[in-house]
Amino acid sequence: MSVEDVEGGSLELDEDGFLCDPDLWSEDAAKVLAKFEEIDELTEGHWKVIHFLRDYYRQFGIAPMVRKLCKEIGFTLQEIYTMFPSGPAKGACKLAGLPKPTGCV
Repeated sequence: MSVEDVEGGSLELDEDGFLCDPDLWSEDAAKVLAKFEEIDELTEGHWKVIHFLRDYYRQFGIAPMVRKLCKEIGFTLQEIYTMFPSGPAKGACKLAGLPKPTGCV
């Protein structure tokens, strides 16, 4: 586990780089996590995905299936992978502060 500094405190990450405590997520935390995913700047599209994932998780307690994610936000899977090169599960869910998904996202 590593600890990363963000404005207002620090974040504890698990061995895969996911937040140990998703309640500590903030937009500043997402920006720090983006650097680990080699994403230089979070665009409007990134934030659209991140906020959708957070809202869906808050409502249902799980991350959405990839098909649902693409349909609801209007991005193709290819566009998701362009924004989050490590994919919707590893990259997008990590930046959204969700727990590491156990199945396909």
